[in-house]
Amino acid sequence: MNILGFGDNVVDRFVDRGIDYPGGNCVNVAVYARRLGLDAAYLGVFGDDDLGAFLRTAVAAQGVAVEHSVVRHGESGVSTLHVRDGDRVFLGYNGGGVTVREPLVLDGELLAYAASFSLVHSSVYSRSESELPKLSAAGPLVSFDLSDDEEFRAPAYLDRVCPHLDLALLSCSDLDEAATQRLLEAVAARGARMVLATRGLAGATVYDGRTLVTAPALAADARSMADTMGCGDAFLAGFAVSLLRDGWSRGNPPSRPRLERALEHGTQSAHDQCFVEAAFGHGRPTAPPAPAAPQTPAVRAPLDR
Repeated sequence: MNILGFGDNVVDRFVDRGIDYPGGNCVNVAVYARRLGLDAAYLGVFGDDDLGAFLRTAVAAQGVAVEHSVVRHGESGVSTLHVRDGDRVFLGYNGGGVTVREPLVLDGELLAYAASFSLVHSSVYSRSESELPKLSAAGPLVSFDLSDDEEFRAPAYLDRVCPHLDLALLSCSDLDEAATQRLLEAVAARGARMVLATRGLAGATVYDGRTLVTAPALAADARSMADTMGCGDAFLAGFAVSLLRDGWSRGNPPSRPRLERALEHGTQSAHDQCFVEAAFGHGRPTAPPAPAAPQTPAVRAPLDR
């Protein structure tokens, strides 16, 4: 059993701490799967700037294989945020840099590599939508984070991605139970074989087109929490790893007891993540901005007389 994170990587810049941390949805899922005991790898594009080297080194240091990723000329993605009452609050994003601007296209060699994994995980942050049909046809299970943005819940977008997904993840902290269930049903109706919704302190729900299972959240002591960065990714990793260990495949969909057990593992993983700085630590002080280049005084040409 092994998991591949395919897509985004980013620097999470905590402006209140003055620290840059490695992260990114696809990176995080791979790192958390590795921490849960599975072999894991990351496949994507790193920028050739200093932040790109920092990201690549940090991911590899977690025991996640990165040798099939590529380095391209351009800037790394940076997300700026701070922590308020234990929760991370996003302040800005530079668009993802070269990682998102020039995403990997799965040619024959890379597709064969991806197909060697039990599960390939990607996200709306990765611009990998065009590669989902290839991945699904190649054999591995495919999971995909649909985030909480309305643009990724539009019918046209869901129709594009859902038929190729074995597991879709939705962040539904802003929805009540009834609205969450309607969204789960809509995503499943468009082809996703299983849909998982996380709702923060309201718990999580999974739906496979037939069975709906809900689990409560585990309360964390806010006084000892680091922040909530990566909790959704940790939930997905714990959930997916549990299912894989229980024999999940397209030919062997999980039973209700296995779904219940997977929700318990996901809940525990998300709880434990609350006590980790940023996605998986490994931070370094944010470099001060480079000084502005000195300006050469303008020289006026003498007036013609």
